[in-house]
Amino acid sequence: VQLVESGGGSVQAGNSLRLSCVASEYTYSQYCMAWFRQAPGKEREGVASIGRDSSTTYADSVKGRFTISRDSAKNTLYLQMNSLKPEDTAMYYCATTNAVWACKFMKPNGFDYWGQGTQVTVSS
Repeated sequence: VQLVESGGGSVQAGNSLRLSCVASEYTYSQYCMAWFRQAPGKEREGVASIGRDSSTTYADSVKGRFTISRDSAKNTLYLQMNSLKPEDTAMYYCATTNAVWACKFMKPNGFDYWGQGTQVTVSS
């Protein structure tokens, strides 16, 4: 069981970053993969999720700016983040689950496997 995120960094507002999450064969085979984020002093929140059928869900705060995708040939999940804002600053985690309800509503307690996180910092 392995999820390894990368691609975080420090950027100015308005710029872009692409996060990657490489999964082991087993974790990638789960129905749903998702990105969560957690800022200091705040609860972990769902950012975007994608099912094996390519159905996607986005948090309202990132709609139109972020795009989630997955590459089966590389067992990799991506998050393309454009027009970044200071409020996007957080630790970003990828996670997987077989629970459809958890995927649709991006509920952290419904996800089974988690990566170690990658930090995104956006300055104004």
